[in-house]
Amino acid sequence: MRLVAEGLSAKRGEDLIFQDISFEIGSGEALVVKGPNGSGKSTLLRVLAGLLPAHAGTAKFLAAAQPAGQIGEAAHYLGHRNAMKRELTVEENLSFWKSFFGDFAGGAGVPVMEAVEAVGLGGIAHLPFGYLSAGQQRRMAMAKLLVAWRPIWILDEPTAALDAAAETMFAGLVTAHLAQGGIAIAATHQPLGLEGVKELRMTGFAGVMEDVW
Repeated sequence: MRLVAEGLSAKRGEDLIFQDISFEIGSGEALVVKGPNGSGKSTLLRVLAGLLPAHAGTAKFLAAAQPAGQIGEAAHYLGHRNAMKRELTVEENLSFWKSFFGDFAGGAGVPVMEAVEAVGLGGIAHLPFGYLSAGQQRRMAMAKLLVAWRPIWILDEPTAALDAAAETMFAGLVTAHLAQGGIAIAATHQPLGLEGVKELRMTGFAGVMEDVW
């Protein structure tokens, strides 16, 4: 399994945000995207997830015995927002996402309550999502990654609002995902506690890469 980006460029309006971004990562590998604010980190992730069109270039997901596919079909995207309904309970939110996503070929998600336990918040799944603190909400959004299997995790500032213990928990979730042959791509200003990751450094409106790996 590989994720391959070749010559990617993106615009916001008429402004070129980045150009000629190329990289390849395979099963069990993680890529950390770094750079100053406005350098295009979030835009790159959204292009990879299929949420924004690329101005130029391609990004594909390649797996054995399968035709090349769009990355978004095989990916979870965790953005700045948690994508949960405040009025619904945690269990209702996660049950919806489990049913909506289903499992991608080659893996199986875990039961909702097991996912809640995995993020360290067992016992409050009956509460409305809006009742939770910002850190608890972020943890529950991470549980969404577990209830439906997707081999690719695309993560934008995933540890925002988390304390040190939650950051360690998250690093463990990503490490376990990689151990299962998954792929992770994360844009962040903070260390994620992962070992052996590749790094892509964005330079902003200059539109150039520097020191890619």
